[in-house]
Amino acid sequence: MTWLAWRQLRVPALTVYAALIVIGVLLAITGPELVGRTNFSDQDVLYGGTILVLYLLPAAIGLFWGAPMITRELEHSTHSLVWNQSITRKRWLTTKLAVGVPAAALAAGLLSLGVTWWASPIDTLAASATDGETLSRISPVVFAARGIVPIGYAVFALVLGVAVGMVLRRTVAAMAVTLVVLAAVLIAVPLFVRPYLLPAVQQDVAIADSDVTNIIGNGSGVEEIGVASPPGVWLLANETVDPAGNAVSPLPDFVQVCMPHPGRDAGPPDPRGVNACLAQLDTHGYHQRLTYQPGSRFWPLQWLELALLLAISALLTWFCYRRVRHLS
Repeated sequence: MTWLAWRQLRVPALTVYAALIVIGVLLAITGPELVGRTNFSDQDVLYGGTILVLYLLPAAIGLFWGAPMITRELEHSTHSLVWNQSITRKRWLTTKLAVGVPAAALAAGLLSLGVTWWASPIDTLAASATDGETLSRISPVVFAARGIVPIGYAVFALVLGVAVGMVLRRTVAAMAVTLVVLAAVLIAVPLFVRPYLLPAVQQDVAIADSDVTNIIGNGSGVEEIGVASPPGVWLLANETVDPAGNAVSPLPDFVQVCMPHPGRDAGPPDPRGVNACLAQLDTHGYHQRLTYQPGSRFWPLQWLELALLLAISALLTWFCYRRVRHLS
């Protein structure tokens, strides 16, 4: 049974591992060039590509490993032949998962290890950057392409494909649904789950003494302002609050009188006038509140998100064992 499960998985698995070898060679060739660099602008394409492949790997595993794993058997009725050879349904499913899950986890782990090593000089620079243009490794885009979290997404994608395939019993339909659900999870987790795995840090700063990074508004007034955040953090909120601690938008009337209105005034604003206007906010008791996850929480968040993904994968596996009883 183990040999049969591997034979059915070997073509997509070997394809993925062959691609990993090519990527590994490319990383090994270009990685040493990054050490000691302070400007990575010429590596933007490759840097973005390393992030992209770590998002595409779970999708490939879910679509081409997980979804066909059961549906292919159901469509060709080969599962009945196996069950008539004294192989129980539970053993049949267990063997398939025992071959597929470790292979998926190993592929994601190797790719993440290589990319994390390759991008370490860039991540080190981003951890101390104050311009906000370089993404730190805790930022939503980069986080799922570093550390151990890719392993969780790979395992989740595989088990998700198997579970969807058991329900739909059609390979193409299962692949499509798996892709949609996986994409939804990849979008929803950094928006609605990851920010709350650990309590965020709140920091109140004086506006006039801070580096104002942006002024957002329209022809009728200034809606909000933003100040520089600490380096290497994942910024969740950057808002102006009144003396009672309530977020305000648009800014109070006395600011609208002195602050240049974006979209209405011609030419750049006079910095002296802007600074004087910002000082009035401090005088009236307004300040800026920053809410963020510090870079030091990268690994705690990695472990928590991995545990969450593995827990969901375990629930999907339980569903698969319940479902396999009713297959015919």
